[in-house]
Amino acid sequence: MYRKFIATITAASIALTAMGAAPAFAGDRETTRAIATILGLAVVGKLIHDRNDRKKERHRNSTPAYHPPKPQVQQHHTPNYTPPAYHQPKPRPLPQRANRKLLPKQCFRSFETRRGKVRMFPSRCLNRNYDYAYRLPRQCEYTFNTPRGERRGYEARCLRDRGYRLARG
Repeated sequence: MYRKFIATITAASIALTAMGAAPAFAGDRETTRAIATILGLAVVGKLIHDRNDRKKERHRNSTPAYHPPKPQVQQHHTPNYTPPAYHQPKPRPLPQRANRKLLPKQCFRSFETRRGKVRMFPSRCLNRNYDYAYRLPRQCEYTFNTPRGERRGYEARCLRDRGYRLARG
């Protein structure tokens, strides 16, 4: 499209140049203006054409040349065995609110009574090994007699029903 436009302007400027060779009259200002306008358009067209040529040339030169890949030589090495570093995982500490509901395993005992076997947590053991013994529910407190004397503690089933669990380990 630009080539046709530039060719038309060039042809018009050559034709008008021949007419401009005749002596110009001082009263012919319109003709002189028309010729100057056409020449200005021709110059602008030529500038646009040159700029487009430079863009095309730059685009043509931007494609990289093909180079065959270089052969790569692999170096042989013997791998050194390093045993994996294994560390015993440490369990995360339980949050304080969950820790309150875990009763110590060493305090869980069974006692024989006249009514049968009673599973319970003795009060003395809980006071020594459990920080929250004062918070245990009073409804679960149980007192009974054994051949060795009176025993006080908390019934395991009652504590379990209220959300307390036996700690593992």
